[in-house]
Amino acid sequence: MIQIDTSRRTIGLNFLEDGSTEIRLWAPYASKVFLVIKKKLDPIEMEEEEFGYWFIQTDQIKSGDEYGFEIWNEKKKEKYTSNPSILRRADPAALFFKNGIGEYSSACNVNDFKWTDQNWKGLAQKDYIIYELHTGTFSPNGDFISIEAKLDYLLQLGITAIEIMPVAQFPGERNWGYDGVFPFAVQNSYGGPAALQHLVNACHNKGLAVILDVVYNHVGPEGNYFNDFGPYFTNKHHTPWGSAINFDDADADPVRHYFIENVLMWFRDFHIDALRLDAVHAIKDLGAQHILAEIKKYTDQLSAKTGKLHQLFVELDLNDNRYINTLTKGGYGMDGQWIDEFHHALRVAAGQEKNGYYADFNGIEHLAKSYETAYVYDGQYSPHRRKTFGIEAEGNGGEQFIVFSQNHDQTGNRMLGERTSTLLSFELLKLLAAAVFCSPYLPLIFMGEEYGEENPFQFFISHTDKQLVEAVRKGRKAEFAAFQHSEDTPDPQSETTFKHSKLNWEWLDQPKHQLLLAYYKNLISLRKSNPAFNHLNRKQVSASAIKDQNCLILVRWHEEQKLTCLMNFSDREQKLSFPNLSTAKVLLNSADVQWGGVNKAIASVSDQDQIIINPQSILIFTSEHV
Repeated sequence: MIQIDTSRRTIGLNFLEDGSTEIRLWAPYASKVFLVIKKKLDPIEMEEEEFGYWFIQTDQIKSGDEYGFEIWNEKKKEKYTSNPSILRRADPAALFFKNGIGEYSSACNVNDFKWTDQNWKGLAQKDYIIYELHTGTFSPNGDFISIEAKLDYLLQLGITAIEIMPVAQFPGERNWGYDGVFPFAVQNSYGGPAALQHLVNACHNKGLAVILDVVYNHVGPEGNYFNDFGPYFTNKHHTPWGSAINFDDADADPVRHYFIENVLMWFRDFHIDALRLDAVHAIKDLGAQHILAEIKKYTDQLSAKTGKLHQLFVELDLNDNRYINTLTKGGYGMDGQWIDEFHHALRVAAGQEKNGYYADFNGIEHLAKSYETAYVYDGQYSPHRRKTFGIEAEGNGGEQFIVFSQNHDQTGNRMLGERTSTLLSFELLKLLAAAVFCSPYLPLIFMGEEYGEENPFQFFISHTDKQLVEAVRKGRKAEFAAFQHSEDTPDPQSETTFKHSKLNWEWLDQPKHQLLLAYYKNLISLRKSNPAFNHLNRKQVSASAIKDQNCLILVRWHEEQKLTCLMNFSDREQKLSFPNLSTAKVLLNSADVQWGGVNKAIASVSDQDQIIINPQSILIFTSEHV
């Protein structure tokens, strides 16, 4: 079996120091494989290696040349689902498709880029303040260079890391990124590999970390020719997208190798700081060593070699801390996870209708629980799932959980993709933001949230297969058939849907949006400057729900500082108990006129240690911790 080398790729096309290339392809069912160079007439036969690999070293390819493979399968044709005995396919481990998906890949030497981020060693996990963005809709041009133009804006906001939604090559120019079909290739319409390297380098030189969203649970439907090479999928397991990726069935070793190499490439060759692995609950692996644990093992080896921090965050819908427990404790070693349950409880507390998965959440009480225990369901019966669900997240630090009031999924999976700014009052926008930044977890902002972007973020594609496009259209309509709405489901294939989802930076010319941006800057500053906020010790947190008033009291402390956060999610004034009120100092009143509210003074009944808090607002006090 080909051994993984953390210092360099061992699959796909790789340039050597002398300018020649090594090319290795896994095609275990082929009888012959030829390297095809578009500008040359004659294919070059490759040498068969053990375990189904084919290899060639040649000086016939230069950077930028287009190449592919001719696969002969006469002897083992029964293994193929395709009819032709000779197939022409692009490299499944290609780094670039300068002309989009087709028969040919584009040779790319990632070592050509001249890095200047040598002093960057990574960001401590506790310091992540994340800004999630989609490259295509973040700017009018929708490319990496346009993200660079906004880095100073993000720094002024207080962001410490950007999270980029998937950039793996997909069909066309419009996609969320989760339909990628070439996991190693950087989307050509975004600028390709060199432009991504340039962006990461610029981020590091400004002190920003970069998280990249990757998808290892499925491959998109159009342009997916993996089965023409070998058993990348297995019918042993199934996912919402069809047969699962083959991580534990026959011939699984080269498939595992392929995805481990992908992880190492992003860290080593693109200097990515952290990966966010999409929906890892849909990664099926019953082997002795779970693929995530093996990915963590090699990531740690690379970090030890380079001296740079590399983190692995996951989207997980299982409330199972085995995924985020260390390898030494029998876990899979993931460094952190998104918590959708915090989001769901928060939105129900703010008035979200309790339909679908929101039906499992009672609002204020579950929000208080999530502040203390991270998982809401940690061993209780879930009516939505109709089973007992989850375990307690014991021994996991606050830095292992990422929370938010909105993200691409929770926004884009609404029928119309409405943003929170168009669904809730201005006062609730401020309260939800503060609820996230007051948490003992890592906060995440979805692009445009900080100034109240009003354009929706809708689901969009640019497939070329007409039958597939129609299937996606019907699927979206069926998904929302039970919802009564005067408008039609947006057409995901329409360019209008895509353009409608772009950020409109002109909102920042309006006073209301400027005010919300200033409020977010203040929140992030408070988060960074107060020890009780920026030390993520889950044992120094107390949250109490006052159900009949729809209010919550969150207390966090560290050494000599105690912070008390009073949250009123109701639509009227509430009187709350606050012992030792006279010794506390106000850090934030979201209802202050400074933030577009109605009052400057804090109304109190000090002799009874009580305080009156405005509707849909938060008060944050600092005092001495005894």
